[in-house]
Amino acid sequence: MTIQFSRRSRLVGALVLAAAAVWLGRSWFERYEYVNFPPSASGPWVAFGDSLTEGIGATEGHDYPRVLGQRLGVAILNQGRSGDTTAAGLARLDDVLRLNPRVVLLCLGGNDGLQRSSQSQMLANLGTIIDRLHQQGAFVVLMGVRSATLRDRNRKPFRQLAREKQVFHVPNILEGVFAKPIYMSDALHPNDEGYRRIAERLAQQLEPLLPELKRP
Repeated sequence: MTIQFSRRSRLVGALVLAAAAVWLGRSWFERYEYVNFPPSASGPWVAFGDSLTEGIGATEGHDYPRVLGQRLGVAILNQGRSGDTTAAGLARLDDVLRLNPRVVLLCLGGNDGLQRSSQSQMLANLGTIIDRLHQQGAFVVLMGVRSATLRDRNRKPFRQLAREKQVFHVPNILEGVFAKPIYMSDALHPNDEGYRRIAERLAQQLEPLLPELKRP
């Protein structure tokens, strides 16, 4: 009985190690499938989005781009504008492209949902924004935005868009923050601590990519 248990344990251990190796290999491989990794554009890092990017609800200097930039050791230019839909973001994309951004943190779609705009049009707009940023040589980080419904209808489509466009994806940017009074300044926007948590989560996911993203 002891021998059988030992053999079974070794077999399970070997299978676990094999699965881990496959997962790590796949993660490493997929990482290098990202478009513009490393980026060819030479401009600044840019956070491009709506009120969540602008930092509505935060005190001065506590918006997530500022906090994230301090954590990563890079200056991140805040190009967030309260109220922007994906269509509004697309309309002012030329202003961002003129900066020749190296890395773009893209966070749009929340206002589309609040205005009950078409999800397909929202995704099409995001796809066009990503394509144009890629043409400029930027590395794009697509942040997922939860739908304003009981069941998140955006999670899967955002993930599919990220795979299609081969961009780095962070699901549901408000995960662990939204609807928790300790982290929120109002019903929609985080407070300083909420934005800090968003920045910390982003930093943890982006830090492994920094050597390539910062490469001259």
